[in-house]
Amino acid sequence: MLLFSAAFVCHSAASARTDRVETDTTAALEGLVDNGGYAVKKNNEYIIAHNQHKPYVPASIIKIATALAAMEVLRPAFRYETFFYRDTGNNLYIKGFGDPFLISEEIAEIVVRLKNLGCTKINHIYLDDTAFEITAADGSGSSDNPYDAQNSALAVNFNTINLKKDASGMVISAEEQTPTLPVMQTLAGNLAPGVHRINITVNKNDGAAIISRYAGELFRAFFKQENVAVEGMIGNRQTPGNLVPFYIHRSSKTLEDIVGPLMLYSNNFIANQLFLTLGAVAFGYPATWEKSIKVLADTLQKNYNVSDREIKVVEGSGLSRRNRVSPHAMMQLLDGFKPYAKLLPQEDGRLLKSGTLDGVYTYAGYFVGNDSLDGFVLLLNQDRNNRDMVLDVLEHIYRAN
Repeated sequence: MLLFSAAFVCHSAASARTDRVETDTTAALEGLVDNGGYAVKKNNEYIIAHNQHKPYVPASIIKIATALAAMEVLRPAFRYETFFYRDTGNNLYIKGFGDPFLISEEIAEIVVRLKNLGCTKINHIYLDDTAFEITAADGSGSSDNPYDAQNSALAVNFNTINLKKDASGMVISAEEQTPTLPVMQTLAGNLAPGVHRINITVNKNDGAAIISRYAGELFRAFFKQENVAVEGMIGNRQTPGNLVPFYIHRSSKTLEDIVGPLMLYSNNFIANQLFLTLGAVAFGYPATWEKSIKVLADTLQKNYNVSDREIKVVEGSGLSRRNRVSPHAMMQLLDGFKPYAKLLPQEDGRLLKSGTLDGVYTYAGYFVGNDSLDGFVLLLNQDRNNRDMVLDVLEHIYRAN
């Protein structure tokens, strides 16, 4: 009887301590969350959730939805293609299909291949961007910041440019891999002396023209480095229907290669290039926002049982405040994203993606257990940025269970 009583007393004391810890953590969360929801799973079971089915503005964690849909529709081994055509007048047509990694290093390799295929003399260079039929992404601004760069079918260096301007007004390229181009002087205009990486499409009305000029000048510079004469002008023109490509360049990067940098640098341009490609591949070119909105919604609802009442995605980067996702919907997506979890940034032993807009502070990712990945979601739509403190409390609960 004494043994029983002692055991009962010990058990009662332990239960009281557990109840007190749970009460303390619940109170802590209530004190930190003014308007938001969260959820944590362990061993495929929810251990805590709040406002689980209420949708919130997600900011950049919606990139997980974009990447997951891309993996489903395009497949991890997908590679972007860029088409090259020549006509009888030695004019070169370059038609883009949205490759987000058409960067200086890749273009230098393309030019060598074109030369080896017999492209040794060029008259005009024409850039064809008709594979995308779009306006600026919802939520994008008109600043010269790289995160506001406009999407397009034919874009080089993420539609950004890195330049250096000295006190005399002289402008040169600020990166070794990119030649100095005439367009840099134009874009440096009112910039102060120093090094600047800027969005070339800051003037949205002139976006298509400056995108084509930049791409054309960059190709021309690399051709000249290979002693290929380029004698004519650079222009924006649709490829004639009677031409067939003499070279199709497949990107050196697979989709899986692209998603890692997308998550690490939270690159809005890359995210929406993927988003727009989804719709075009599913429903045919040209790419439009409407096609991509539909295919992403259909894919997530069909494959991950996500209700359209709990998720709405109007662009794939998280810039738009019209995007919505609930903790439950995001957790469904995290369950599906586990095979690609390693592509998320690692911070303090967690795999996670963050999202930030004014008054929007979010996290989504995984706590790493003993050979397991357990999802967590945190969506705060409030003035106070308490997300780190909330996440610490959620992890405390996770580790205690």
